[in-house]
Amino acid sequence: MPKNIPTVPIYISLMGLWSDMGQVDIYDKWLRQPLEKYGAVRIWFAGRWNVLVTRPEYITDMFRNEDLYAKAGSQKKIPWSVIASLVGDNIINSHGETWKNYTAIMKPGLQKTQFDSKPILAQSRKFVDVLLNAQEDVGRNSGVLVNPIIQRFAISAMGESFLDIDFKCLDDPNTRINELQNIIKRTIFKPLYFNFPILDKYPYIFTSRRRAFAIMHEFETLLDELVRTRPNKLNRKEPLATQDELVVHMLERALEEGNMTKEGYLANLKIVFLTAHENTQQILNSMFWQFGHDLTLQDKLRAEVLATGITEPTPEVLNKLPYLTAIICELLRVYPPVSQLINRVTLEQANLGGNINIPKGTWVGWNAPGVHSDPAAWGATARDFIPERWGDKPEEIMAKYRRETVRGRFIAFNSHSRKCLGQGYALLELKMCLFELVRRVKWTVDPGYKLKLTSGGILAPLGCKVRFEELDTGKIVETKL
Repeated sequence: MPKNIPTVPIYISLMGLWSDMGQVDIYDKWLRQPLEKYGAVRIWFAGRWNVLVTRPEYITDMFRNEDLYAKAGSQKKIPWSVIASLVGDNIINSHGETWKNYTAIMKPGLQKTQFDSKPILAQSRKFVDVLLNAQEDVGRNSGVLVNPIIQRFAISAMGESFLDIDFKCLDDPNTRINELQNIIKRTIFKPLYFNFPILDKYPYIFTSRRRAFAIMHEFETLLDELVRTRPNKLNRKEPLATQDELVVHMLERALEEGNMTKEGYLANLKIVFLTAHENTQQILNSMFWQFGHDLTLQDKLRAEVLATGITEPTPEVLNKLPYLTAIICELLRVYPPVSQLINRVTLEQANLGGNINIPKGTWVGWNAPGVHSDPAAWGATARDFIPERWGDKPEEIMAKYRRETVRGRFIAFNSHSRKCLGQGYALLELKMCLFELVRRVKWTVDPGYKLKLTSGGILAPLGCKVRFEELDTGKIVETKL
């Protein structure tokens, strides 16, 4: 391991076993000072010592040199583990020819120039309806636990946009695919097994891990069956036009034509399902907290939305709204949903940024909140939520978004050749959902809720409760989509 960077004590990685501290508190107390001084540290994760990076020049060096710092996820690092059985070898974690093949097959569906926004708007409207119904159920003086409803929305919207299926999660909270996500998230992010995955080799001793493997298998089997027997597929009489194809159609064709194995098909089907709803889910969790305790943000965005006089926004309308665009950029900066990822391995001896010698076979990764809150990159207000920092015009805001990404100072969607192919969809979905929310409701965080962030893995408030009030401006909803 490198000699010229500090080592974070191993017990810090295990804080989640005995402490209720959130990950930002843990970062501030033990990681911020060494990372802002040295730009990298040695840290324990997944049963080994790794190099964790936050300095932008180190980030860009790592991202630009894919053939040296190769993508390699749990399927390579800990192939026997529960998480490896969940994600497999997919487009995010694969490398070389395998990654190129997956990308050639899936990129047109993940990075569409024009996503059909109508299903997203329809699901956003239903989302608001469900939130208001939930508020009515608990009474005006109680808060609604928002995360479960957000997850149902995110799965439903993702399903229609990528997998050609409405999972009906907003209609029924007890759908098995939704229930499985709750179980999987509780299972995967347990600190003991996250940091000592060797324990997954002994499911006959640790019965909870035997159940965990069974849950991962059930999810894979159910998702495969639901997609294979979806009504849109069974009832379709004419071939789809190329421009109407979704990523699931591309995956199915690749499987049928022998360009992808069944194992690869299932792994990529699962990773689309997981990532295309998870990121939106956690950003919306953070948004409800941020907007619910700082109502000036809500008021300013609502004024911009209502000034359009539009109830059926198109992507063109949404992309012309500067404050909406800036709000989402700032949410992604302050609350990056994937907070830390260590999924690259050095294929040869490396010299990171010309300063840190890293032996061959060392795992390296990044901490996004650390990158995004470093005053050296974002100034004295780095830790404050200030949407205006992005600019006043949509084109100016997105230019800064791209510029900071390339410079390694904004990594919510990774960067360079391995940037997230679905980020365009994520931005559209968030814009559509926020447009509908502020148009129809206002909300405040329940007075009894105290902010606590997740302890690791994903970054979002835990157990946030919100009080909703329907607005007169949102009571007339056009039904034509």
